[in-house]
Amino acid sequence: MYTLKEWWMLLDGKDPINDWDGRMFCIETDAELTYRTNETQGFLVCYTFTLIKKGSLTLIYNGREIKLKQNDLYIYSPGMSVTITDVSQDYKGICLFIDEHTMFENPSVRDLVSMEHMPIVRLSEPKLSLSAEDATLLGNRMHEIICYFYSDNIYRQQVLNMLYTIFMLDLLNFQEHSAVNRHIPPRIEEIFIGFNRLLPRHFAEHHDIGFYADKLNITPDYLSRIVKRISGRTVIDYINQMLMMEASWLLKNSDNTITQVADALHFADSASFSKFFSRLKGMTPKEYRAKK
Repeated sequence: MYTLKEWWMLLDGKDPINDWDGRMFCIETDAELTYRTNETQGFLVCYTFTLIKKGSLTLIYNGREIKLKQNDLYIYSPGMSVTITDVSQDYKGICLFIDEHTMFENPSVRDLVSMEHMPIVRLSEPKLSLSAEDATLLGNRMHEIICYFYSDNIYRQQVLNMLYTIFMLDLLNFQEHSAVNRHIPPRIEEIFIGFNRLLPRHFAEHHDIGFYADKLNITPDYLSRIVKRISGRTVIDYINQMLMMEASWLLKNSDNTITQVADALHFADSASFSKFFSRLKGMTPKEYRAKK
């Protein structure tokens, strides 16, 4: 899988600034750049927030068609299968990329986790329609991030962190005015966030619920109920999603044999890996590699 820094190097060939730490990046986009993201969609371990400023965008998100128009916000969550299918010639957007670990380090994310429709929790709902006024405000925030990103301000990183926090709180504010919140107790929020932080570090080696429950000092049944309650998805769904993303990346971008890929992801043997891959992808690892 690609980190934000690795992904940008693939697209542009160099870091946007000399001392970039790969935690955050914001850029204005057009139809050409948007189509290029199909090369790495589904393999990027960061969150992206794309505001549609002009034109339209159509994509297949986790098997479902999503159509976006001016003033819509599209949120990509790591591991989701995405294909851009249509971009209008007049398309203009602005996109904020946040490294996965940076995302969950921000205190305001805890508030977003309690929102019924925020895609951080409900990954099947990546679209948020904004009023023209709210879209303008959010776009201005993103432009501020771009300005400070390229500035020589000695407190640049601190300012960027604050601007990102303001951006996230603005999202929370918009959501509070457009939907009814569920009350999620703080302890449940903490467990859900903890699971999301553990998963990217351990999914390749640990495919069982028990490991993550032990790390969080709770029972597997309790973890299952919390994840299901907040996200509508199961713990196994999350683990399988990460395994598929990594397996697809390795098959597409490495010379590892299928047996080596199975070993890297700690499957018992290549046969069990092939069975798993075929069930979720609809084709064998060999067929997938041949199509790359």
